[in-house]
Amino acid sequence: MLVLFFLLLFIGSFLNVCIYRIPREESIVFPGSHCPHCNTPLKPFELLPVVSWLALRGKCRTCGVKISARYPAVELLTGILITLVYLSYGLSISFFAISFLTLLLIVMTFIDLDHQIIPDGLTIMVAVGGVFHLAYGLIGNTGITIGQAALGVLIGGGFFLAIAIVSNGGMGGGDIKLMAALGLWFGWQGILLVMFLSFIIGGIVSVGLLIARRKGRKSMVPFGPFIGIGTFLTAVYGNQIIQWYFSMFI
Repeated sequence: MLVLFFLLLFIGSFLNVCIYRIPREESIVFPGSHCPHCNTPLKPFELLPVVSWLALRGKCRTCGVKISARYPAVELLTGILITLVYLSYGLSISFFAISFLTLLLIVMTFIDLDHQIIPDGLTIMVAVGGVFHLAYGLIGNTGITIGQAALGVLIGGGFFLAIAIVSNGGMGGGDIKLMAALGLWFGWQGILLVMFLSFIIGGIVSVGLLIARRKGRKSMVPFGPFIGIGTFLTAVYGNQIIQWYFSMFI
């Protein structure tokens, strides 16, 4: 398990590259990893997730510029989340599917935090993954139906589109398209839970930011991260959450 976790950290390291380069429309393959300040290529030992950051005390070996602690944080987050997916699904097709979705959500979350955008290319990947996930469920008769998926797309995308219209742009186009794509994964019932959790978490965080005076009432708060959290919780713990919720009324 420890070896698997360390391998997952390498995937988190690659996600850091995606988070930095995708919104800048740069290749995620070439050139190789380098310091964004002095452009010095990184040595192999500098590419070890978390370990190299700690060994270098969070600074570039060449120019000494501080390296954000978010890099090892993303690596650790990736390892933790995919491990949780494994504990829920075991080594199965569902594990690989939900892990794929989780990795995309991590990249989307941090890009949205940095740039207030959700790239269409990533949303398309979510939608394509949703189609394959839907097809696999239909073949094995273990997932949602095409009708449920269609309703999920309409409810997820339609509700967020309505919010954008009523609030005059209070909800971004990227959020609308992402919710529609997620409808393919979860159907109408699951997307309702994603929406519910997203708004609850978003409300709690927003109130906390107001109390801490980190944001004002009119400040823009990206909603993508809340969708990401709500989606992960639904994918991994959805049934438990629903059972817990209804148990309070029995």
